[in-house]
Amino acid sequence: MKLLILNGPNLNMLGVRKPEIYGRKTLAEIMDELAAFLGGRGVQCEFLQSNHEGELIDRIHAAFGNTDGILINPGALTHYSYALRDALEAVGIPTVEVHLSDIHSRESFRSASVIEPVCIAQVSALGERSYFVGAELLLSKIGG
Repeated sequence: MKLLILNGPNLNMLGVRKPEIYGRKTLAEIMDELAAFLGGRGVQCEFLQSNHEGELIDRIHAAFGNTDGILINPGALTHYSYALRDALEAVGIPTVEVHLSDIHSRESFRSASVIEPVCIAQVSALGERSYFVGAELLLSKIGG
């Protein structure tokens, strides 16, 4: 079983950017814990964080045919990246969208996700636990 974990713009600033909203842990700390959690289930993981939409899209395309599932925190791309949405739709790999904060109770522009319709689930408002709950959901859907 192989999962691709993608993190979009500004997530490299976790632990620094608005810790009262996003938490105090760095992305590296969260991803290390997620890797251990999934590794304990025999899941191979690949991680990518990028502030560049095209790099995320290229990696999604490269996952076609060799990845069982995608866990993605698109960051701000959630709200407007039809290109990212189309890439996920094109490859047809089961995907779960995750967010640290409750995007539905923040600024109005954050409440809509153009990514969610091409995902099997969206998990938000659980802080770093969103990744773990999202991974469990993904594994349950793809038989892991």
